[in-house]
Amino acid sequence: MQTLQTTSLRVSENQLFILDQQALPQEKRWLAADNVALLVDHIHALRVRGAPLIGLSASLLLALLAQRGLNRDALQQALETLRAARPTAVNLMNNLDRMKQALAREDYPQALEAEALRLVEEDKQLCDRIAEAGSALVKPGSRLLTHCNTGGLATAGVGTALGVIALAHRQGKVTNVWVDETRPLLQGGRLTAWELGELGVPYQLIADSMAASLMAQGQVDAVWVGADRIAANGDVANKIGTYSLAVLAHYHQIPFYVAAPQTTLDRHCPNGAAIPIEQRAAAEVTGVAGSFGAVQWAPTGAAVYNPAFDVTPAGLISGWVLDSGVVTPAQVAAGAFAPDNG
Repeated sequence: MQTLQTTSLRVSENQLFILDQQALPQEKRWLAADNVALLVDHIHALRVRGAPLIGLSASLLLALLAQRGLNRDALQQALETLRAARPTAVNLMNNLDRMKQALAREDYPQALEAEALRLVEEDKQLCDRIAEAGSALVKPGSRLLTHCNTGGLATAGVGTALGVIALAHRQGKVTNVWVDETRPLLQGGRLTAWELGELGVPYQLIADSMAASLMAQGQVDAVWVGADRIAANGDVANKIGTYSLAVLAHYHQIPFYVAAPQTTLDRHCPNGAAIPIEQRAAAEVTGVAGSFGAVQWAPTGAAVYNPAFDVTPAGLISGWVLDSGVVTPAQVAAGAFAPDNG
C-alpha cells in the first residue's frame, strides 16, 4: 500500500501506525497497529479514538492484511472482530460494510486497498465541507464552547466541530474557545487544548462543571460538539457530558450545534434509546493514568457508573451540520434522517 499520513494515522512500509492519544500532549508516540488484536486493544484503551478515525484505522488494517496474503475467510473474521471493538461509533460499522463489499469481489486484495484509501480521502473532503457549512453559522466575535475532541486527531481531515471552529477562527470570527476538560479521560484538556494550541486558536480550559456559570454570565455564544451516532429522529450519542451541555444551552437560549459526517448518521436506528452505550472500566473514574503515571483518589472498592457516551434528544439541538449542509430541527422533525430519505 502507498505511504499515507494523517494527524494520527500512518501507513509506512505496509504497516499501520497510530498516534497514541493517551500519551498526548506530554509525548508524541507512534505505535504499531499491524494486527487485529493490537488495533482492538488500541481502540479499547482509546489510544486510537474518534468515531471517524476508528472506522478508518480498521479499514486500513484490513487492506494491509489482504496485501499480506490473508484469505477471504480470515479477513471476514478479522472484519467482524473489528466491528465489535466500539459498539456506539456507527462510522466503524459503515466503513466496514463498504470493506465487506470489497471483500466479496474477485480481486479483493486490490479492492480492499482501493476502498480503504477512498474512505480516507472521502473523510478529508467530508471534514472540509462540514467546516464550510458550519463556519457560516459562527458570528463575528464568537466565544464558543466545545466538548471532548473533534479535530484532526479524531478524523483523517481537519475534524468536525473543531474543524468548524478552526475555519471560523481563520475567518476572524472567533475570539475565544472554552474547552471542557471532558472527564473522566480528559480528551478536552489533553487533546483539544493541544490541537487548538497547534492551530493558534485562543482557548481557555475549564472543568466540565464550569459551563453553566459561564453561560449565566453571557460568556458563551454557541456550543459545538461532534457525534458518535445520529439516530433517525435526530437524537445524538456523543461523549458523556454532551447531554448536560445541551440542557444548559437550552435553558440559557444558546445555540447548540452538532457537527458530523453523514457516515455518523444511522437511519435504521429509530431513536437514542436504541443506541448501545459502551460501559467502561471503574478505574477511569476512581483515578487517572497517562504518560505521567497513575494515581487513585477514590476509596478502594468504590462502586462506579462509567458510561462512555450519553444521548442528547433532538429537541435540544439547534442544527445538525453535515457535509451535505445544515439540517434544521424542522427538517429533522419532517423526516430528513428517516430511512426512506437516505
